[in-house]
Amino acid sequence: MPDARLSDDRLIVALDVPNIVQGLDLAARLGDAVSFYKIGLGMLTGGGFALANELKQEQGKRIFLDMKLFDIGATVEAAVRGIAQYDLDFLTVHGDPQVVRAAAEGRAGTGLKILAVTVLTSLDRADLDANLIKPGDIREITIERAARALEAGADGVIASPQEAALIRALPQAVGKLIVTPGVRPAGAELGDQKRVATPAQAIADGVDHIVVGRPVWQAADPLAAARALVAEMRSPQASLPNR
Repeated sequence: MPDARLSDDRLIVALDVPNIVQGLDLAARLGDAVSFYKIGLGMLTGGGFALANELKQEQGKRIFLDMKLFDIGATVEAAVRGIAQYDLDFLTVHGDPQVVRAAAEGRAGTGLKILAVTVLTSLDRADLDANLIKPGDIREITIERAARALEAGADGVIASPQEAALIRALPQAVGKLIVTPGVRPAGAELGDQKRVATPAQAIADGVDHIVVGRPVWQAADPLAAARALVAEMRSPQASLPNR
């Protein structure tokens, strides 16, 4: 089992690598420094489910399956019911209320947490315009989607760190999870993320878990990179809300 003194499950490392072999290699290099992993669509054809099962059942890691499901209710419910039998921890669906309700039905009676995607952290207002999303401030839209998803039965939301404090203040968010991609250590390249914050800022603003991929697995020393993220989340700055 992971050593809780070394790891911090508020850090979720995204295994955005091509296949199960590289995923297991990275997990071995990170060892007890990381106790929670995200496996997304990019790994699905590279053995993603097998990797999830290996890390969960054999190594005692927590697993966030990032599928971002979106379909008619019956299909989402069936898909989630199938995934729930793997005893994983988090699963993402799109935050449309009918999708969330179906997912909540599918996971009923299990420990799987349903996380609703609000607005992808790679999108900005120009992207929303191109997608014919209603006019308005992207933060306000994100917060409104979060509130509706939580009301529909989501256990938490996926949101940019820039909206975390406002979502945390929602009455619907009491006792719910906020999980944040788009987190980058100071000085790191942004990649395809447009709405970002540092780990300390995200934690200070009420985030429960941060998701970090490339700054770990592209680092010359992934173990040192993971340890630095944990140290920042435990720093005094992480306990001071940004204003």
